[in-house]
Amino acid sequence: MHLIDDLGEEVPLRGTPERVVSLVPCLTEAVEVSLDGTIVGATDYCTHPVDLDVTRVGGSKYPKVDEVLALRPDLVLANSEENRKEDVERMRADGIPVWVMAAPATVPDALGSLRRLLTQAFGVDEPQWLVDAEHAWSETLPPRVHAVVPVWRKPWVVIGRDTFGGDVLHRLGVANVYADHAERYPRPKRDEIAARFDGGEAELLVLPDEPWEFTEADGPDAFPGVPYVLVSGRYLTWYGPSLVDANRELAAAIAAPRVSP
Repeated sequence: MHLIDDLGEEVPLRGTPERVVSLVPCLTEAVEVSLDGTIVGATDYCTHPVDLDVTRVGGSKYPKVDEVLALRPDLVLANSEENRKEDVERMRADGIPVWVMAAPATVPDALGSLRRLLTQAFGVDEPQWLVDAEHAWSETLPPRVHAVVPVWRKPWVVIGRDTFGGDVLHRLGVANVYADHAERYPRPKRDEIAARFDGGEAELLVLPDEPWEFTEADGPDAFPGVPYVLVSGRYLTWYGPSLVDANRELAAAIAAPRVSP
């Protein structure tokens, strides 16, 4: 069975995959929730489902490829943004089919890619969570607040153009100040970000708890007097079953900002 992944590469499956290693946390959750017991290996950052008990193969950027190969998976799941091309090529050279998902720029892009993976590679009907997620994100609210959305500190990295997280916020009525930047993940200096607030261009600082774990004591302190919200990185940047609750949870968080001292 020869399929084509999001990047146009062949995925030469030998039948329906029963042993899958996932190098992407959100894909781990999407597949395991849809096909319980299919995931046999995952990264250290694959925290959902919360009861997932499988072999851990390191991080997404630097997985322990030898351990992946040792599991002899029927399929490995990767992402064009999170996983290195050389690791994907090494696994393919060892005869392991790898499905690489493109980094989605919108919620519909993500859900469409997940539908194709589940229905084509695994031959199952679209799961109910996917239908529910599409319904939850079917509307886009008009802009109500302009925000800066850091995802890293030391150096500061913010969400820019054509990102899944940016589209999630856009659909909730949150306009990303850096949406028109040339880079998908710009690296502005702290002073530049602060100037956006001082000049009235930005009104809200959105701080997720991953990949950098922003907290009450780490993040708001850099921008005194700025309204901010702490949000779940899983709800903001994961595409999969988390999207069913993400709309409600993120909207509630955005509606109750605090002001940094």
